[in-house]
Amino acid sequence: MTRALWALEPGRVEFVEEPHTPLPEGGFRVETLYSGLSAGTELTFVKGTNPAVLTGWDAALGLFTGEPNGGGYPVRKLGYMQVGRVTEARSAAVRPGWLVAMTYGHRTDYTADPRADRFVRLPEDLDPLLGIYVAHMGPICANGLLHAAADVHGGDVRSLGDGVRGRKVAVVGAGVVGVLTALFATHHGAAEVVVVDPTPSRRATCRGLGLEAMDPDEVDVGRALKERWRHGPGDHGADVVFQCRGRSRALAVALRALRPQGSVIDLAFYTDNAAEVCLGEEFHHNGLGIRCAQIGRVPRGLAHLWDRERLSAETIDLLRARGADVRERLVTDLVPLEEAPALMADVAERRRHVVQAVFTVDGGGPSAGSRSYR
Repeated sequence: MTRALWALEPGRVEFVEEPHTPLPEGGFRVETLYSGLSAGTELTFVKGTNPAVLTGWDAALGLFTGEPNGGGYPVRKLGYMQVGRVTEARSAAVRPGWLVAMTYGHRTDYTADPRADRFVRLPEDLDPLLGIYVAHMGPICANGLLHAAADVHGGDVRSLGDGVRGRKVAVVGAGVVGVLTALFATHHGAAEVVVVDPTPSRRATCRGLGLEAMDPDEVDVGRALKERWRHGPGDHGADVVFQCRGRSRALAVALRALRPQGSVIDLAFYTDNAAEVCLGEEFHHNGLGIRCAQIGRVPRGLAHLWDRERLSAETIDLLRARGADVRERLVTDLVPLEEAPALMADVAERRRHVVQAVFTVDGGGPSAGSRSYR
């Protein structure tokens, strides 16, 4: 039997046993080693605040319809950061023994179809645990840089560095998305990168990675960065701001920090609809822009050059350069998969704070019952 983690209703996350399906011709089977927790998006399903479970989504029209339409509970797939080992294959596309990054949710194993399921073979020189970032989370952050590059160069983007190289960059939010985005910007030649977050432990994580961090509760970030970054008369502030925290206040901070006619590249998910954002202030008077950079699409006209595979390759390149630091500083919790429901409940109820929690399955990490919290 396969054990899969489902959200049965708000506040109730449990394992459900599913029978193994026969391995079809052309398919392959993966046994999970590591499964990363997205402490933002996933927990909205646990808390019942995700729009997908509150109101139906019409994919053809791109509209929320007001009524759940098959998108409510139970939520059968939680998680999109998996690393597994191929154990069986009836396909020439994969071989038993390969380590692959995929997005099939928190479960002990998965039967895949290479015609429909995306997988990325992990190189032998990469720490397998860091593979949790390769299929989806890393490309989310790389796509943010791609949007910044398209904002400057349109369809003529040659490198992820085209939007940040030599420029002054602010990143609001020091969760996993914010930290990886800041590391991408540094890796691709940003002149300066400042990360903004109110949580002391997250700022400490940034400093441990060599990133400058600022507390918006102690400093007027907009004033501080505009006094620091002067481009000319009446032209102060960050060249680009990556907004990576799903709070209205965070978006307001991002807008205040921008130089005139700059753009916020927004990677955040606002479950409160960003109702407190004031669009009559800096947004209006400085002629600012907000570009939504969600992983469902790359900038218009770039899909043929910058597909998900290339963004995964960029992620592997970053992890080769900074992987040891990422594992030491960003991965705060290693937990056996059996303990996932309890950990998710604790994080959702704010009884425990994590940056990156990783669930381990047999052979993928600590033995059952062990844990490593920082």
